[in-house]
Amino acid sequence: MFLTQAPKTATLQLFSSMPARFRQARRTAWADANQGGREIDGFLEGPVFDAQGNLYVTDIPYGRVFRIDPAGEWDLVAQWDGEPNGMKFLNERELLVTDYMNGLMLLDVRSGQVRPYLGRRNSESFKGVNDLFIDRSGNIWFTDQGQTGLHDPTGRVYRLSPAGKLDLLISNAPSPNGIVLSPDEKLLFVAMTRGNCVWRMPVQTDGSVSKVGQFFTSYGPSGPDGLAMSPQGQLMVANPGLGYVWCLNAHAEPETVFQGPKGHSITNLAFAPGSDVFFVTDSTRSDILMARLGQVKQELGM
Repeated sequence: MFLTQAPKTATLQLFSSMPARFRQARRTAWADANQGGREIDGFLEGPVFDAQGNLYVTDIPYGRVFRIDPAGEWDLVAQWDGEPNGMKFLNERELLVTDYMNGLMLLDVRSGQVRPYLGRRNSESFKGVNDLFIDRSGNIWFTDQGQTGLHDPTGRVYRLSPAGKLDLLISNAPSPNGIVLSPDEKLLFVAMTRGNCVWRMPVQTDGSVSKVGQFFTSYGPSGPDGLAMSPQGQLMVANPGLGYVWCLNAHAEPETVFQGPKGHSITNLAFAPGSDVFFVTDSTRSDILMARLGQVKQELGM
């Protein structure tokens, strides 16, 4: 990777850890398939904030959704027979959740009730939905990753309209994962975890995508996972295999590399409302890490 200048580095700091009462390390079918069979007490994903500043995260292997308040206190919102991953608020009360086992699910965060939202496409089950993004018009963009990869580049990217129209945008993706639109919603970015890259897709006026290209190329044992846009329009990329969060400019040049604990799986991130502070799921230890974009200048003494 050729850079005009080396990116700045900064450190992710611990915000909160999953309390002991929610931990019981054991083997699960999900961990057997995705974590080499190791015993785990959780695997955090899908961070998203509500308007009050509470952070919600999923725990994939145990089918749980947690709420973490601004003081770092944890509360179990719901648990069901599923493998929840990405989440976004559909309205102030309901979270739309990508569930690998069940498709799109709707969670009422006040009652804890969960119900199906979209389980299949034309009577065919999804491969295993992963993450989602909701645009200003209410369209739901989501990835269908399953176990795809370079050996089987058949992952899919969909868009579901508020009227229920489901469009298949991409069907040849090697492990589509995190997904986000640019601030003007003219560009779609999708992380290709097992392709170790991020794709860039111009969105046409008719809603289709064209001239799909590889925007950013990473390296290491596990490629880009969760994506987010910074308040300044930089693409933020969580990279599990490196334990990094890349902060990329419009040319895909890393401006800053936020580093987590070496050897840890940094899976996803979300910005606190109206802030340049972002929070990161460290799935190796079931921790929540955090950093501020402005902290880079502080660490450099600028």
